[in-house]
Amino acid sequence: MAALCGRLGLVTSRDAFITAICKGSLPPHYALTVLNATTAATLSNKSYSIQGQSVMMISPSSESHQQVVAVGQPLAVQPQGTVMLTSKNIQCMRTLLNLAHCHGAVLGTSWQLVLATLQHLVWILGLKPSSGGALKPGRAVEGPSTVLTTAVMTDLPVISNILSRLFESSQYLDDVSLHHLINALCSLSLEAMDMAYGNNKEPSLFAVAKLLETGLVNMHRIEILWRPLTGHLLEKVCQHPNSRMREWGAEALTSLIRAGLTFSHEPPLPQNQRLQLLLLNPLKEMSNINHPDIRLKQLECVLQILQSQGDSLGPGWPLVLGVMGAIRNDQGESLIRTAFQCLQLVVTDFLPTMPCSCLQIVVDVAGSFGLHNQELNISLTSIGLLWNISDYFFQRGETIEKELNKEEAAQQKQAEEKGVSLNRPFHPAPPFDCLWLCLYAKLGELCVDPRPAVRKSAGQTLFSTIGAHGTLLQHSTWHTVIWKVLFHLLDRVRESSTTADKEKIESGGGNILIHHSRDTAEKQWAETWVLTLAGVARIFNTRRYLLQPLGDFSRAWDVLLDHIQSAALSKNNEVSLAALKSFQEILQIVSPVRDSEKPEPPAVSVPVPVLLGNLSGPGLSRPFVRTDSIGEKLGRCGSETPVVTDELEDLKLWWAAWNTWHRTGSESTEPPSSVDELTFIPSQPFLTALVQIFPALYQHIKAGFSMADLQKLGVILHSAVSVPISSDASPFILPSYTEAVLTSLQEAVLTALDVLQKAICVGPENMQIMYPAIFDQLLAFVEFSCKPPQYGQLETKHIANAKYNQIQLFAPAEWVALNYVPFAERSLEVVVDLYQKTACHKAVVNEKVLQNIIKTLRVPLSLKYSCPSESTWKLAVASLLKVLSIGLPVARQHASSGKFDSMWPELASTLEDFLFTKSIPPDNLSIQEFQRNESIDVEVVQLISAEILPYANLIPKAFVGQMMTMLNKGSIHSQPCSFTEAEIDIRLREEFSKMCFETLLQFSFSNKVTTPQEGYISRMALSVLLKRSQDVLHRYIEDERLSGKCPLPRQQVTEIIFVLKAVSTLIDSLKKTQPENVDGNTWSQVIALYPTLVECITCSSSDVGSALKEALAPFKDFMQPPASRVQNGES
Repeated sequence: MAALCGRLGLVTSRDAFITAICKGSLPPHYALTVLNATTAATLSNKSYSIQGQSVMMISPSSESHQQVVAVGQPLAVQPQGTVMLTSKNIQCMRTLLNLAHCHGAVLGTSWQLVLATLQHLVWILGLKPSSGGALKPGRAVEGPSTVLTTAVMTDLPVISNILSRLFESSQYLDDVSLHHLINALCSLSLEAMDMAYGNNKEPSLFAVAKLLETGLVNMHRIEILWRPLTGHLLEKVCQHPNSRMREWGAEALTSLIRAGLTFSHEPPLPQNQRLQLLLLNPLKEMSNINHPDIRLKQLECVLQILQSQGDSLGPGWPLVLGVMGAIRNDQGESLIRTAFQCLQLVVTDFLPTMPCSCLQIVVDVAGSFGLHNQELNISLTSIGLLWNISDYFFQRGETIEKELNKEEAAQQKQAEEKGVSLNRPFHPAPPFDCLWLCLYAKLGELCVDPRPAVRKSAGQTLFSTIGAHGTLLQHSTWHTVIWKVLFHLLDRVRESSTTADKEKIESGGGNILIHHSRDTAEKQWAETWVLTLAGVARIFNTRRYLLQPLGDFSRAWDVLLDHIQSAALSKNNEVSLAALKSFQEILQIVSPVRDSEKPEPPAVSVPVPVLLGNLSGPGLSRPFVRTDSIGEKLGRCGSETPVVTDELEDLKLWWAAWNTWHRTGSESTEPPSSVDELTFIPSQPFLTALVQIFPALYQHIKAGFSMADLQKLGVILHSAVSVPISSDASPFILPSYTEAVLTSLQEAVLTALDVLQKAICVGPENMQIMYPAIFDQLLAFVEFSCKPPQYGQLETKHIANAKYNQIQLFAPAEWVALNYVPFAERSLEVVVDLYQKTACHKAVVNEKVLQNIIKTLRVPLSLKYSCPSESTWKLAVASLLKVLSIGLPVARQHASSGKFDSMWPELASTLEDFLFTKSIPPDNLSIQEFQRNESIDVEVVQLISAEILPYANLIPKAFVGQMMTMLNKGSIHSQPCSFTEAEIDIRLREEFSKMCFETLLQFSFSNKVTTPQEGYISRMALSVLLKRSQDVLHRYIEDERLSGKCPLPRQQVTEIIFVLKAVSTLIDSLKKTQPENVDGNTWSQVIALYPTLVECITCSSSDVGSALKEALAPFKDFMQPPASRVQNGES
């Protein structure tokens, strides 16, 4: 009857019949509100509610005497007790199923009644949904278990089967009936959801399961029901607070999407893009739901789609990639891990199959995973994926570029038609270059991640990628790379490094210990700064030929130098040293000229090291150039002819570099104004690297290097050498106490001056005026040997003398001054060498360099034994002798000009201070040592006799007088009072005295007096000599008389013998001289000696006696009868 009414369109009658069957199917008094309304009007307007049903308890003795076949729970918000089903109920249920199955097409709105009844019966019988939406017998989740008799147990599979077949037959319904069915299921589902609110009991999943089943069997006309079906599941079921309800909603939705994609549609999906996007859209919409279980289902679905349909996704890729990219950082580790698994699959397997326009999305998604901080390994692996992506871009570059250009043209056209401008990142760079720039920008973001490991990995990848694949970029794109990627990154890193926390990080999580060089955020950022700066500098170095023609290269160069300077001046030793390494790197650059005629290098070419400056080969008019690596040959830049920059532009760059060097040097070596606890003192390796940069830099700027620049350099070198080292580092930098070697910083300083000096030597005339400044600089270093430099107000302990090093290394002082003796001595050797080459230069003569050298050497020479190191004064003497042997002839040459007038007194004082030093020889000086030292004094006297006295006429009188007085003083034995008797005989400088005496003697008379000057020196020397002999003899006679029987000390006896021999030599010489050359005064002084000699006859020593004989013998020539008066012509 129901079917007939349906056919005839009698809605009310149809509903009445169906209600009767429904009532028969349910337990007696199971007051389902749906069944109480019988009119069509109320039916159509009623919201079908299952709530508020009255459930009656039925006892077996009630009026229903049918056989009870099942006992179950009623479907209610608060189930009270149980309900029973009789065999009649089951039979009615089967009738209802048959009705729906055979006459579904005419049921219309009555589907609501039918399905509501079936839902309740299924619930009472305890049928649960399984995969695909079919219902299978299962256990109730809560409350007393459903009790089923054996009779109904055998019926259940049949019922379940009929139920499934009922929904399978929905594929034969027309579209309108199908919509009725879907609407009814959605309404039921809504009711079930309302019931499930606010509690987490098992909800009724009948409607959701049957929606899924209906969808699956109607795949051939999926477009009709897709929107209502997925809309309901997405907006209602998947967002339900009950987890079981949600889980089934997601299950139904993902099963439908998967089935939709695998179904063989007509036309096939790849040709029917609209349908494909329709099917994938709900998957994307699931990203708006925040429940993690839904997202997990969504991602599992994506993974399955990729594994089964990955190759044919086509235009669906943006949606699929969007799902992966929508995972946020706060959504739990398992979600992120699943999403990342999908991404890995995409990058390893599907890059070639996706449209090229999606590649940028892949880059963005991979980058976003790098920024997730839930799991470090995922971040690091995603950076690896970005590297793989870049490799893919490189290998498939041409294909990708063509496809992107084609797409760009199409988009451009559309944009023009709509009258809007094309909006994409990094516009107007070409699309392929934009892809690279997006990749670089993503890596750049990762380079400033809070986690040090991610920063390090991203930094290495970024610079490796630019290094390996940068040549694929268009020339103009490099501008963006430099300004938008590299400098932007440097700014961010610098800012983060300077503001990083200095708090110590105790441990790296778990039991991981952190090394002390990385135990604060600041130190970890320092590592990033180092890596970034080095990477940028390397790009500037290797890609200079691409960057220089860009137009604003000099501005970029200045910005880079500014970064290098701020890093070099940072208070972190690691950063500052690395900044200088980068500085060194960018300075080893020439502007290469591409050479078209040169044969191609072999396929595995090694980059030829770059030489500074252009070299011309024999027979080649072109300069040699460096060949670039093979990767660059492949790049399209190989075809471009780089612009050779002009010299002026280059010079500007080098001078900018010099200014940076000067600022860095002066700021870093400036001594602290006050002594704070926190004074930062630059390390030795830093200063060494700083000074080592200068020679390379100087090669480029020497043409314009002025005196002012030289003075700036001098200040920096002086300060750098004065910087002390911390006592912790001293054992590693200071040489062990037995060796005297230079530290690498001192070596570098001398090398810098050496480079300068050589350049001046071959440079133009106007550079020669720099010689005196270089001498001043070196002489300042020589002074360090006796007076180590002070660094500001800093207190340092000095390790001056090798003998004390051992003890002092462990003395408590924070800063240790270096051992400057080897450095000062090496500087002195350089001074002597340089002076030998430049003594005659005008500038050297005018600026009184010789006087300055003598003045500087006076300090160690006058200290002599008090010098911190014994080697110092010995070297000073040797140097003085060398310098004078060259300088004195020059001084004599310029005697008339007066340029050397002030030098002579300085020299006299220096020689005086050295030969008659106030310092006492140490007690432990051996006799051999003493004799060696005496031989040095003798050498000085020899110099006076060879280089000074013979040229007395060209030398100021006062100076010659001082020399004579000095020789006179030296020829008298001077005896320090500290010697023991046994030592006295050796410790008297006999050889020295003898040498002084002989020199006096030698210049006492000259056979050829050519000028009054010479006569003067002879007379002066003679009178000094005779007066000295007289004194010695008198003293001897006195001592002899007083000593009685005791013999006199040996040295006094030696002295008297020496004087007696000298007298005899003197008289012999006087006799041989022309009479007119000898002054009458001299003769009278000689004869005056006679009585004194006679007095000596009484002496007891036989040696003195024999010497006396020799001295008295010549006097016979003076004895003649006195001249008589002549009278009358007779005598």
